[in-house]
Amino acid sequence: MSEPTFIILGAGVIGLTTALELSTRHPSSQILILATHLPGDRHINYTSPWAGANWLSGATDNGRLESWDEITYRKFEELADGTKEAGVKRMNIQAFYDSEIEKAGILSQGTGKVWYEGLTGLRWMEKEELREGAVFGYECASFVVNVQVYLPWLQNECLRKGIQIHRKSIPSITSITTTYPHAKAILNCTGLGSYSLGDVEDKTMYPTRGQVMLVETPAVPLTRMYFRSPQRVNKDTTYVFPRNPGGGVILGGCRFDGEWDGEVDLEFAEDIKRRCCELAPELGRPEELKVLQHGVGLRPGRKGGPRLEKEVIGGRLVVHNYGAAGAGYQASWGMAKAAVDLLTQDSKL
Repeated sequence: MSEPTFIILGAGVIGLTTALELSTRHPSSQILILATHLPGDRHINYTSPWAGANWLSGATDNGRLESWDEITYRKFEELADGTKEAGVKRMNIQAFYDSEIEKAGILSQGTGKVWYEGLTGLRWMEKEELREGAVFGYECASFVVNVQVYLPWLQNECLRKGIQIHRKSIPSITSITTTYPHAKAILNCTGLGSYSLGDVEDKTMYPTRGQVMLVETPAVPLTRMYFRSPQRVNKDTTYVFPRNPGGGVILGGCRFDGEWDGEVDLEFAEDIKRRCCELAPELGRPEELKVLQHGVGLRPGRKGGPRLEKEVIGGRLVVHNYGAAGAGYQASWGMAKAAVDLLTQDSKL
């Protein structure tokens, strides 16, 4: 390819989505993705393949985080209805909370409401519908994302649009500006990699360890997703995400901040089985589950929330787009739009 106009660092869900958004809005530009890991890889430092994934917003800022999730919800609607091969499927979710609503972390600042109530057609559950011990719950329209289909689809869409993807180690930003001296801008979508990426070394980044398992789809497939937790974001979170019709069911999980360990805890996996079968009785008994694989992923957490801002490094414009924590999929299209908006603010581009 000719000298790239824009370089994107990272090929997780944020990097690939940002590349597609950039290509759509700058169709004549040459875009190059550089990444150590690509769809199909299974590595502890590559977060995206280990996700559930689904849409259940945890944003309560009454601002940009909520807007990113809404943009992505709208995009998932388009994909679910018009692009079956993308691996995004409409599916309701039932969410149960073990604390009072004021303490559950789901009410928006300033409004005291669940911001996506109208967007998703949210219905509050009656007391008799709740799981034992739950304080309140709701059911709403959502999406399950089969990441084993969606990530390769994103990659193929990039290739179809003429975006180049090169596997490459990335020691620093300046190493890229030296190798590609004529690129107008770099978009940093390295997620947890920004903790150690030279010229960035963002020590406000931290891992949030999660553990999941993929089990065989039951004879009678589940018709909805399930979620249960004391708060929307809490270490003691249980979820069940069916990848219908035959992609298995994801069972999780946990959220342990600051843990870098990538080893599967088989004893903890038994606890996940027990919790998930209590939450979704359709799964049957824990001992009857047919486990296909276990997985551990490190969500890219960041103190203060995601970093989406411009910076000049080595005389080159850099747009940082990382730190989505556990919201990478459900915020991806909104964060991509915001990143490209920042580029557009520069009249030279």
